[in-house]
Formats: sequence, structure tokens, C-alpha cells
Amino acid sequence: MNRWGWAPYVPLAERRLKADNAASKMLKKGQKVLPVRLEGKKISTTFWGKAWCRHLESSSDRANRLLRGRTYVRNGSVIHLDIDPSRAFALVQGTALYKVSVRIKGLNREKWSEIRGHCSGEIGSVIELLQGRLSSDVIRTMIDRDRGLFPAPKEMTFTCSCPDRARMCKHVAAVLYGIGHRLDQRPELLFKLRNVDHMELMDGARLKQGAASGRSHIIKGRDLSEIFGIEIAEDRPAMAPSRSGKAAVKKKKRPKKR
Repeated sequence: MNRWGWAPYVPLAERRLKADNAASKMLKKGQKVLPVRLEGKKISTTFWGKAWCRHLESSSDRANRLLRGRTYVRNGSVIHLDIDPSRAFALVQGTALYKVSVRIKGLNREKWSEIRGHCSGEIGSVIELLQGRLSSDVIRTMIDRDRGLFPAPKEMTFTCSCPDRARMCKHVAAVLYGIGHRLDQRPELLFKLRNVDHMELMDGARLKQGAASGRSHIIKGRDLSEIFGIEIAEDRPAMAPSRSGKAAVKKKKRPKKR
């Protein structure tokens, strides 16, 4: 500890070794370990993960803290990240092993109702929702800075056991980016953090589909083509009836008498 109260700098290789040792000790004790491990330099590669990170950067003036947080998460310093409704708990390896808590206020019922109204009948399936295959209108609704799904700065509170008294230290920033990476794998966790049920967005879609299919449950050839991605020939028209109203039948010739 120096005269300013800060611990001495620890090289990256040493931090990584400490992180691996801390994770091993947790495993030996039978504790759950959920590390954040990036396969490359990109923190997020999917719609929801990228949207989280962009929202984080657009609503924060702590550019230096976020930069150092990105470095930490890329270096594998977030050795454990667990996400519960309205809360994330993490362990971050820095000079020491620090405990980080991120609390996020549940989404306002009025806002959630408004989001559901905008998305009613616009999301075809849970898969489309979680993969981010959404219309531009739905996307604008989801990422709206004031009325969307992502939390505003005032809706988040942080605690870290490190000596930095800033509202957002580099360890907290690393955890926030870790959440963005985790959304790549499990996008439904965003709804869990906001304490809402993403399945409620499917209600409007089911009603719309039910109304459209209520007249008939017969699947036409054209629909099958779309489902299976193949060409299905249309049924050929029936044979035209004869003048007497009956289908023409070819008569057998009788042998001639000799």
C-alpha cells in the first residue's frame, strides 16, 4: 500500500494466475463458479449483447473507467458472475479479489405495459426475440433510452470491496461488460435483470396468429413449401366430366364373331 492508500500495481500475468487460483479454491469448496471468458477481443457479438454495451457507453460519462473495465473483462479478470432478478453478483481479480454487486431497478409496470403494447403481434416466436430478429419498430422500442428495456444510470447502484470510492470503479465496469457478454449466451437474462417475463411479449403474437388461423387448420401446399423450404406441386385438376355427367370410361372392344 502506497502513501495514497492504493495497492501496488500487479502485472497482468500475475493477476491471471491469482484469478485461476481463486477459481480453483472456490471449486474445491464446492462453490459455483461462473467465469466470463471471451473467445476473442470482442466483448459481444449478438444483438442483445451489443445493445447492452452500446447503451452502457451512451449513458455514462465515465469513459476512462469503462475503458479499464473493458481491459479487465478481456483479460479474464471476472472470475465469477451470477445474475438474479434485479441483481448481479461478481468476483473480480485485481490487486486482490474484489466482490462486486450490481443492483438494477425492476422495469416500471407502466413502461413494460407500453413495450408490450408496441410489440403486440410483431414478434413471431421466442426464438426470434432472443436472437434479436426483430422489426426496426420493435428494436427502436426496446433500445429507446428513456422508455425502453435497458436501465438508466439512476436505476443502477453499485458496490465494490475495492478502496476506490468512485460510483463506478473499473471492477464494476468490468462486471457491466461481463453482463453484456453473458447476454450473448443467454439473452433472456436481460429480462430477468429488469424483473419482467419475456414470454409476456408472446401474448400478442399468439392472439394474432390464432385469429389468422381460426378459419381453418388445413395447411396448404404453399405453406408447406415455406415451412420445409422445398417446392411442392399443386394438386392437378380432376378429369373433366362427360356430357352425361359421369367421368369418361374407356370401353373394352368385344371380339368379332366369325
